Amino acid sequence: MAPHRGYPSDLSDARWALIEPVLSAWRAERRGRGLDIGRPPEHDLRALMNAVIYMDRTGIPWRYLPHDFPHWRTSYGYFAAWQQDGVFEQLNGLLRRLVREREGRNGEPSACVLDSQTIKTSANVPLADQGTDAGKRIIGRKRHLGCDTLGLLLTVLVTAASVSDTAAGVTLLSRIAAVHPQIRKAWVDAGYRTTAIEHGARLGIDVHPVQRPPGVKGFTIIPRRWTIERSIGWLMHHRRLARDYETHPHRSEAMIHLAMINLMTRRLTGEATLNWRGT
Repeated sequence: MAPHRGYPSDLSDARWALIEPVLSAWRAERRGRGLDIGRPPEHDLRALMNAVIYMDRTGIPWRYLPHDFPHWRTSYGYFAAWQQDGVFEQLNGLLRRLVREREGRNGEPSACVLDSQTIKTSANVPLADQGTDAGKRIIGRKRHLGCDTLGLLLTVLVTAASVSDTAAGVTLLSRIAAVHPQIRKAWVDAGYRTTAIEHGARLGIDVHPVQRPPGVKGFTIIPRRWTIERSIGWLMHHRRLARDYETHPHRSEAMIHLAMINLMTRRLTGEATLNWRGT
């Protein structure tokens, strides 16, 4: 393998210091369970994470991963193992708490915002996992997001585009209530109907639909809802998320967690996220 010369997406020493303890603990735990019996692992965890972030940030297929990274099969294997073992969710929770505390907030949120994004899919996504969003006239998948009031990810659910916001909202609220019991308020758009509102009430969460101002046409910033719209914009800096390329929905959810991890590590270390505007 050629020497790695570095890419703009690579983890700096400061960003790696935020991630390394979780990945090292994951590797030690696997060895403790006898899953990595034999010779010591030959692949560097930082190089593997750099490869995964590079793929998420640039949007390339796994097979097109540059040769100065670990082999693409190895990189994908680690990505899949991290997703299956909940490493991305663990990192997302740890970094979110650090960002909130740096902003002078309580580490655990007390309110959230829900919304969805319909996205087209690539040819490798099974037809059974796709659907039609009649309102937006898009065939593909839908990303249902739950964020705190800073726009940081709490949970994500990827479904066929035909799944309504209300049906997915019930699942999102259940997940949020189980992991974040302090949350008592949720802002949503008008697409979340009575079923989600009543389910939230049973969980002790006041689900409040935020209406678009009457008579307003075109783009307008809607209070509370703009927070999660901005989060969706943040995610779009990662070209892998411009379309859903993942065969399995849970891999698609992992890509969203990974993008938010990348964003939060940069936010904590004061490093800019370069985009096509060069900023």
